[in-house]
Amino acid sequence: MSMDTAHIWNRYQRQLILEGWGETAQHKMNAARVLVVGAGGLGAPLLQYLVAAGVGTIGIVDDDVVDISNLQRQVLFTTDDIGRTKTSAAAARLKAMNPDSHIYTYDTRLRNQNAIEIFSEYDIIADASDNFSTRYMVNDACVITGKPLVYGAVSKYEGQFAVFNVRSDTGETTTNYRDLFPEPPAAGEVAACDEAGVVGVLPGIIGSMQAGEVIKLITGIGKLASNQIKAFNLLTQEWNSWELSAQTYKAPSDRIAFEAWDYSLSCATEPALQVDPATLRTWLQQKRCWVVDIRERNELPTSAALAHVQWPISEWNEQEPA
Repeated sequence: MSMDTAHIWNRYQRQLILEGWGETAQHKMNAARVLVVGAGGLGAPLLQYLVAAGVGTIGIVDDDVVDISNLQRQVLFTTDDIGRTKTSAAAARLKAMNPDSHIYTYDTRLRNQNAIEIFSEYDIIADASDNFSTRYMVNDACVITGKPLVYGAVSKYEGQFAVFNVRSDTGETTTNYRDLFPEPPAAGEVAACDEAGVVGVLPGIIGSMQAGEVIKLITGIGKLASNQIKAFNLLTQEWNSWELSAQTYKAPSDRIAFEAWDYSLSCATEPALQVDPATLRTWLQQKRCWVVDIRERNELPTSAALAHVQWPISEWNEQEPA
């Protein structure tokens, strides 16, 4: 037994002895190239399990820095990492876990002008992002480049995952993210995690499930979660699964259209505008805005000095305010 073979056996023996795994599957793991978009709550367990399992090449795309509020769920980082870029902190931790894996970092925001170029270097794309704009962009780039996509998302106490855009031996391709959600939600329709919150263990569960799907894609072992969406409720410990079918949707059909697509407009995620009292007073004086008082008419103090319109909630069945 050579030194390399001995090393592989010692590190990965619990996988190598699995029925249906063996050296063939492990060589596939070592040769695989996986790109993970996002090194946050989902990305942390996803990255760690892929590296621990021996995926040969890992790419990480994230332009954020570690914040103290991340540590509740982003278990790849420690207090000492606060202020560091997530890609550099993640790469250091992952290399310490398994020097066999080659880690490439992209300390930049993923955009439709750089996505296809980055994706072309990898076999599988794993979406661990936290916003709709990126999810649609990643999905469309995978469709155009023909890359399989392992998707995950979490909010509050619930999470979901799926495998999209897998090409079969007959040339057919499974459903993609737009078959699940043909149109992006309107701005403010779905709250982000920094607004709605998320229990810290949930991204660990969903991110781990994503890692399992990536491993199955690489090795060909097991049944993929394709043409379906699987959802988990932490409060009830219930899993649910729904079958997906092809839908009609509007999306870029080639690289030129993709790079020109305005994802900031089609996936509006901007927070509600906040206005300080001085600015509001100026706007009112300049008649640049209207204030609607929705309290009941007998509530105090009155807002006569500010309110252009008083329209109590109890009167909202009327066609127009009084």
